[in-house]
Amino acid sequence: MTTTSQLKALFARRAAVTVPGAANALFARVIEDLGFEAVYVTGAGVANMHLGAPDVGLTTMTEVTETIAAIADAVSLPIIADADTGFGNAVNMVRTVRTFERAGVAGIQIEDQVFPKKCGHFNGKDVISRDEMVQKVRAAVDARHDQSLQIIVRTDARAVEGFERAIERALAYAEAGADATFVEAPVSFEELAEIPKRVAVPQFANIVFGGKTPDPGRERFAELGFSIVLYANAALQAALKASYDVLGALKRDGSLASVADRLASFEERQRSVAKDEWDAREARYRV
Repeated sequence: MTTTSQLKALFARRAAVTVPGAANALFARVIEDLGFEAVYVTGAGVANMHLGAPDVGLTTMTEVTETIAAIADAVSLPIIADADTGFGNAVNMVRTVRTFERAGVAGIQIEDQVFPKKCGHFNGKDVISRDEMVQKVRAAVDARHDQSLQIIVRTDARAVEGFERAIERALAYAEAGADATFVEAPVSFEELAEIPKRVAVPQFANIVFGGKTPDPGRERFAELGFSIVLYANAALQAALKASYDVLGALKRDGSLASVADRLASFEERQRSVAKDEWDAREARYRV
């Protein structure tokens, strides 16, 4: 079964499958090791970890594609990749979809923000017209080679035009061929509950720790009928907090003695990158 078919089946379950985000191949390996069913390549995470920059549209298609390819080489999970706005207009969208597909994704998420975009939970966003985005959705659908490749279309209109307009956009994008949609940054449980009721295609929710959307938990999301719940940067935020704590102690104390319990062991670190498999390859091909 291809990863695109696997992802399509996950969407169809409407079981609020939890999908963590990875900004690099190591995080993706942890996600696979823990038994999650898919991984999300987070655009915000790539900007934060690769560039040390905020999610304000600074990453390029090439930089994100390199991250996707590394993750696809490291794990066998279906990969959903954040393609932001497609890095331009409808013509750019065609190239982005084809490039991401070759890199190994099972699903591509695109959005209707003005390029360059911002994090969906930042203030000061703007969106292109609904008609222009419909054409970009059509371009994305037409560009894929594998018809099971999932095109996920996000609208950021909730913060710009209001909730009702955001629903209208999601409906229009579904009609244009989106396999799934999601309304970014709803601000209440009531808004979350309305989305799957009113838009028939599979729905995403995006939970950002400290962001605008409440988190009722997986069981409630499943009851509401969501297909996927993204926790795009939980691993990144955990790693950032741990890095400050551990390195702060190292600076203060001159050793790791007080924070040794916060560190993965040497053996755990090697297991997470499958060193034994690489050792076996070395032994097999040794002259």
